[in-house]
Amino acid sequence: MDSRSHTHVTAALRLCLHALLAGLLALVMVRAVGEGAPDTVAVVTVTLLTAALYAAGAARSSSERPGTSVAQPGDSVRPAFSVQPGTPAGAWWLGGLWALWAVLLVLSPDALWVAFPLYFLQLHFLPMRWALPAVVVTAAAAITSFVVHRQEIEPGAFIGPLIGAAVAVATVLGYDALFRESERRRELIVELVATRADLAEAERTAGTLAERERLAREIHDTLAQGLSSIQLLLRAAERSLPENAPAAPHVRAAREAAQANLAEARSFVRALTPPDLERGSLAAALERLCARTTAPELTVRFAVSGTPVKLPTPYEVALLRTAQSALANTVRHAEARRAEITLSFMDTSVALDVVDDGRGFDPSGAPVQERGEGGDGGFGLPAMRARAGSLGGALSVESAPGQGTAVALTLPLPVAEAERAA
Repeated sequence: MDSRSHTHVTAALRLCLHALLAGLLALVMVRAVGEGAPDTVAVVTVTLLTAALYAAGAARSSSERPGTSVAQPGDSVRPAFSVQPGTPAGAWWLGGLWALWAVLLVLSPDALWVAFPLYFLQLHFLPMRWALPAVVVTAAAAITSFVVHRQEIEPGAFIGPLIGAAVAVATVLGYDALFRESERRRELIVELVATRADLAEAERTAGTLAERERLAREIHDTLAQGLSSIQLLLRAAERSLPENAPAAPHVRAAREAAQANLAEARSFVRALTPPDLERGSLAAALERLCARTTAPELTVRFAVSGTPVKLPTPYEVALLRTAQSALANTVRHAEARRAEITLSFMDTSVALDVVDDGRGFDPSGAPVQERGEGGDGGFGLPAMRARAGSLGGALSVESAPGQGTAVALTLPLPVAEAERAA
């Protein structure tokens, strides 16, 4: 139920309450005039005063524009009045109505029925801890008036006012509960819609990053490597030709074009590099990852072993993404106190180790999609293995219940980088 529908319902209930009180007051006057009671003038006077006081409080304030009211939880059947609940004016207004009604009770037995709309007014203007006693006092006054005027005790004298009070309390409490439930559902729907939008945005971002990585890897492994080979072959052909050979200028132009296109390809690959790698080296990106990983009682450390060498972009992306996925699994599932990421540069390979002292799991005890530390619903390890396999590397996972988890990614260094490391 939105605020508009709630406003429509309370507006209808407010009109019903106005009509009920006006009808009951009219009944008191008509009965007094029709029966020719000795206190007819007093009854009519007090009734008109009651109606006037009620009208003064029930009128909408002049500064309030129709359609601008916003329902709040707990409004339920409580009508909107120019005098507000919880204010001195509201308390005096309700007290004045009750006092005039008490005078009517003394003058006319028909004023008994006015107790029913008073129940709703008391439940609206008073906190529940005061409203319930007020309703009880009003019912007791109505019963007392009936007994005094009729000079007899009948079950109906008790049943009517008590049932009316019970119905009023049950109606208000029930409607309050329904409205609070509808508000909780509305807030949940709003939260779900926002979450779905965030999830869709995250999926789009992840898809964009994954496509950027794929393109960078494909360009590096195919186009860039092919242009590099073409450049080397043309350089060798250029050296084997005499300077005055007719083909020498064409070979030189072809080599320069291949070199320029190779530079463009490498620039394109760098443009597709993940943002974490754009601001520095792989080691710096991993150190930032450890620094911004937060979890209760978890300490994450980073270390570098060996002599760092410049790695191709696909290698850096694979190592960074593996570290991110493994560390995310540690935070979400491991309940660890310590975790350590180590980047090791060796003669012919580079290795990444992510180790934690968490609760661990049995890698062979369940299918991959059901493992607790598989991450992302069980797709973390397959994604890491696929990334490692695409670069000729290997991923190993060592874990046991209560023994922590160690994830190791090893990638063979390209020939040029391996030669520089050696």
